[in-house]
Amino acid sequence: MATLAHVDGAALLWALLGAVGGVIFYGRFYVQWLVSEMQRRSVMPTAFWYMSGVGSLMLFVYAVRAQSPLGALGQAFGIVVYTRNLVHIAREKKQLHPVAHKVIHAGLLAVILVTSVLVLHVWHREYAATRLAPAAHSARVWFWLAVGLAGQALFAGRFLIQWLATEREGKSVVPPVFWHMSLAAALMQSACFAQRREWVFAIGMAATILIYARNIWLLKREAEAYAQG
Repeated sequence: MATLAHVDGAALLWALLGAVGGVIFYGRFYVQWLVSEMQRRSVMPTAFWYMSGVGSLMLFVYAVRAQSPLGALGQAFGIVVYTRNLVHIAREKKQLHPVAHKVIHAGLLAVILVTSVLVLHVWHREYAATRLAPAAHSARVWFWLAVGLAGQALFAGRFLIQWLATEREGKSVVPPVFWHMSLAAALMQSACFAQRREWVFAIGMAATILIYARNIWLLKREAEAYAQG
């Protein structure tokens, strides 16, 4: 009984980690939406990047524990982009000390090394599990993982574009294509996670679809207002 209680308690803690991480990570877009609605234009508040970093770290740990290959891959390297945006924001406000700058980037290098190893471990576990499964089951698993990977490629691409735009401008900016790529990626990944019954990621991803569509609409309205003078 004591062992069972220990297992149930551990499972509850891991589930709580995933749930809280999901609320923080996916909830960042609701914060962004509220700020955008208040300003009547699409904007990216600083809180978005803090929530991105904290939520991503929690979800990455959860994904590795849950052996979610797509979840682990999706959260592994975003922390670099989120941190770089915060670095640019702090630099723009002249709040970044040179020593802090070096420490932050040394930490990012360590994060990249650790997450790379863990992502490879999770994907190897998935491969080993499907190799011994019936052919039809393996084909279905890898088809949906391919759909999810295509969505993840779009997600990674949107932040690569956003990162490049930020580096070029020397300040944190979000180009319009970011939202279009986000919408397509969220549809693909929510379908993949739902099929795999990874509900923390599936529900969280689906919850962001409305936000992406709303930002696209706000940007369209801004462009129309600008065109009209």
